[in-house]
Amino acid sequence: MFHHLVVAVDGSELAERALRSSLELARVHGSRVTIITCTDPISAGLGTGGFGTFDAASVIKQLEQAYAAEANQVLDAAKKTSTEAGIDAETLYVPNQRAADSILENSEKLGCDLVVMGSHGRRGFQKLLLGSQAAAVLAGSKVPVLIIK
Repeated sequence: MFHHLVVAVDGSELAERALRSSLELARVHGSRVTIITCTDPISAGLGTGGFGTFDAASVIKQLEQAYAAEANQVLDAAKKTSTEAGIDAETLYVPNQRAADSILENSEKLGCDLVVMGSHGRRGFQKLLLGSQAAAVLAGSKVPVLIIK
């Protein structure tokens, strides 16, 4: 039924549950799996040099390197989990892009037919304040989305 799953991970326990669920689905359906993690763009309203401003370029570069290192650790752990489950998954790190946008863009680009991700299930006022990547993916996806809680 499902030929290519994209599963979003961020190193959290909830993402680990989503990963394990997607691997089981992949095993049952003989599906390909792409594991994706993303890091948000870095914004530093500190200026880029000149009188009275701080040159943030070096700080931003260090943050990007730290984000990439952490993302690679998350993907390495997810890849290990998939290998242990007998699934040869691909991994994808997308820097400088909001998670929902990246998941939507790459799931379409990769031709996946199911997106799997976790959601904390926030409701009401808290959801309005914090936003929801899962809700954005649900609203924008052209393929089914499996939300793991």
